[in-house]
Amino acid sequence: MSASSIARVHGRQILDSRGNPTVEVDVVLESGATGRAAVPSGASTGQFEAVELRDGDPRAYGGKSVLAAVRNVDTEIADAVTGLDAEDQRALDLRLIELDGTKNKSRLGANAILGVSLATAKAGAADAGVSLYRWIGGVSAHILPVPMLKLAEALRIGAETFHALKDVLHERGLSTGVGDEGGFAPELDSTEAAIEAVLEAAERVGHRERVAIALDPASTELYRDGGYHFEREGGVIRSAEELIDLYSTLADRYPVVSIEDGLAEDEWGAWKAMTDRLGDRIQLVGDDLFVTNVERFQRGIDEGVANAILVKVNQIGTLTESLEAIELARENGYGVVISHRSGETEDTTISDLVVATGAGQIKTGAPSRSDRVAKYNQLLRIEEELGAAAVYPGWQAFPRAER
Repeated sequence: MSASSIARVHGRQILDSRGNPTVEVDVVLESGATGRAAVPSGASTGQFEAVELRDGDPRAYGGKSVLAAVRNVDTEIADAVTGLDAEDQRALDLRLIELDGTKNKSRLGANAILGVSLATAKAGAADAGVSLYRWIGGVSAHILPVPMLKLAEALRIGAETFHALKDVLHERGLSTGVGDEGGFAPELDSTEAAIEAVLEAAERVGHRERVAIALDPASTELYRDGGYHFEREGGVIRSAEELIDLYSTLADRYPVVSIEDGLAEDEWGAWKAMTDRLGDRIQLVGDDLFVTNVERFQRGIDEGVANAILVKVNQIGTLTESLEAIELARENGYGVVISHRSGETEDTTISDLVVATGAGQIKTGAPSRSDRVAKYNQLLRIEEELGAAAVYPGWQAFPRAER
């Protein structure tokens, strides 16, 4: 057995940023090197995502406890991966996929599987004495992401605009409480009002020309009975064509560079129509549409649907499968956005992943909660480590946008 072989695997139940249970895993190698990973959890989840295993007992965290997933880590998974070499991430992940034996990781739980996958990668990096982004991406990893806030300079611009936005909302008598992802959630009466508030905040701090708008309508949540329901606009119901018209109008009026989940997760024909109409000037990101799943993503590529993919490691369940989705995007000219989830932890893996893969874009919330700020702080550390080798793409991350 080599020094980088897995000697021990241990799972535990911890709490995420919303106070809900999630899985944390420690992997210890024969050398003594240790990796620890905490698994995020989504609120707006697509029906095609890998399954997050929860106990369902209403007496414990309202049914949300993950003790069964933790037991799977400590027993079946631990037995199967002990002795495997942490240097071979693909072999480890394939063992995990085969061990579960289901298409959506529902037997052992994607949360159990992902915890082991990521913790092993971290242990491998620790054993090699290198940063995680370098372990995953190799010596060529050097591209810092454009943050959707929202490096150092971009983060300052985002933070200053965020604080100015709080003042704008306060002056209008609107709520300045923050939501799961650290952003404001005031009761505005239209999409335009929300965009204009952000742009006014940017103007106040001198960043109006350096800030663009990325929208995430989460349209699957709006879709029912063949239409998109806008409750805040008096119950207006829009067809897919009318919603595409709205996006086109917004892009004409405002600096919109990206729209994520602009249509519902199974509206393939409508997605094609939107891509044909807007795809040459706006980044159209598939989240619920693709769920970091290579099979669904390949269908989108074949049908000319969307032009970017949102990558969430817990949507698919292993590091290897996430890297495969990123590589498929790169091979086909699709953009890549590495993303957090609404239920997060202090784990900063996605910050290393976005630099390791050169994705160029990250979505990890507002700069106002420690679970979100931890990711930004890790990027600042990586920027410092890279020094002169660091590349920040800026506007080049959105090649379709008119500037």
